[in-house]
Amino acid sequence: MELFGNYLMAFIETGGFLAPLLFISFHLLRPLFFLPVAFICISGGVLFGAVAGSVYSLIGITLSSLMFYYVIRWMPKTLDKLMRVKQKLIGKHASFTPSQIALLRLVPFIHFHLLSLCLIEISASFKDYTKTAVLTNIPLAFVYTSIGQWISSLTPLHIIVFLTALLPFLYVLRRKEIIIKWNEFFHPAT
Repeated sequence: MELFGNYLMAFIETGGFLAPLLFISFHLLRPLFFLPVAFICISGGVLFGAVAGSVYSLIGITLSSLMFYYVIRWMPKTLDKLMRVKQKLIGKHASFTPSQIALLRLVPFIHFHLLSLCLIEISASFKDYTKTAVLTNIPLAFVYTSIGQWISSLTPLHIIVFLTALLPFLYVLRRKEIIIKWNEFFHPAT
């Protein structure tokens, strides 16, 4: 994964004026490589800065959402299966508002297209879906791209200090219970 990210960075940096198009097209290919949206958005912040990276990420994420809309409509059996999975995970009668979906998109381990499926459910038409997809993608693109620019502006000393400050949290937040099997605790009488 890291090697792939390094190749991507080198390819985009040498792409010149085609770099934004390559970056946006990589958003469309992201599901094929099973890469999280946050990784791509952070890369946009590192490569293009917060403003341009946010715009490129927003375009790429929105195009990805629109592509998902058309692909899922083209495959009704898969749509039914995904709806059943959504009902098992979220609940049969639960539905989200666009504001809730925008906030849930900020959580990196919630699947992006599961939330797009929730958007399809609450949208009346393709136009409504497109408008809602753009609005719910704005916080995602802005926040993670800003994180990417922040990371790229850090000096190695700041990174070392930041990682050193995280070490106590790893200790404090560790799992504090110890599981001892019954047979290990009570030795059998010999």
